[in-house]
Amino acid sequence: MTLAQVERGAKVKIKNIPDDFIRAQAIRFGISEGAEVECIEKIPGGPVIVRKRFQEIAIGRRLAENIIVSYWNREVEDDALS
Repeated sequence: MTLAQVERGAKVKIKNIPDDFIRAQAIRFGISEGAEVECIEKIPGGPVIVRKRFQEIAIGRRLAENIIVSYWNREVEDDALS
């Protein structure tokens, strides 16, 4: 799943940013692999706005389409069950 596909209010963990150029752009925003963010708004056809700690970051849709994520609260639940 990509960051562009998450629902508003979802808490996700950045799993992979496959492209080096995209990874460099994301790092400039303070987003790197392993970071936990919350999607606080999705503008139709526009950016995905995420919150990381106390910072809100607008990530362009095309950039968000190249960032692989997973639901981090579900990972915690899965780990608790195993």
